[in-house]
Amino acid sequence: MEADPPYLFVYGTLMQSYDHPMARLLSEQAERLGEGSCCGQLYRIKHYPGLIESNDPSDRVFGELFRLRETTNLLAKLDEYEGCGPSAPQPTLYIRAVRQVRRAGQVDVDAWLYLYNRPVTGLPRIMTGRFLAP
Repeated sequence: MEADPPYLFVYGTLMQSYDHPMARLLSEQAERLGEGSCCGQLYRIKHYPGLIESNDPSDRVFGELFRLRETTNLLAKLDEYEGCGPSAPQPTLYIRAVRQVRRAGQVDVDAWLYLYNRPVTGLPRIMTGRFLAP
């Protein structure tokens, strides 16, 4: 795994079609490369989703892959938004981690993504792996 990849995989409120200031910021400061997917399970937390890891390769979460132009400042802003910045209460809501992201007809890339860091017991699982219907 690449330690500091220039890619970010998003699957919820940071996707381009979601009307949110942080989604607009990401669109302005990164290049959208298209749809991607990663291994995991998606849950509806409130008005946003949470991705948790899965050992089953058939569990896929779908979202968008971005190439970041300048990683440090943008990731710091996104960490604050995702509740895992330095000032976030512990345990943090999400953890930013590097995982493999697959794109149709492309080589897999290592990308940053946000893993949900709380229990999902009793929360509805999004079986399609898609937070926003295509």
